Amino acid sequence: MLVLVAALLLLGIVLGAVAHLPLPLSLVAATVIGCWLLIFAVRERTSRRTR
Repeated sequence: MLVLVAALLLLGIVLGAVAHLPLPLSLVAATVIGCWLLIFAVRERTSRRTR
């Protein structure tokens, strides 16, 4: 339960910060984060196949 509360609090802080940024900057940040997550997922998947 505590983890859920912490996650919701963090989500609220991040969404509050994004609400004050200009839209193009928010989209660039979202694209960078999405690419980083995609690269991370591919690396994790390939490392599990080699084991």
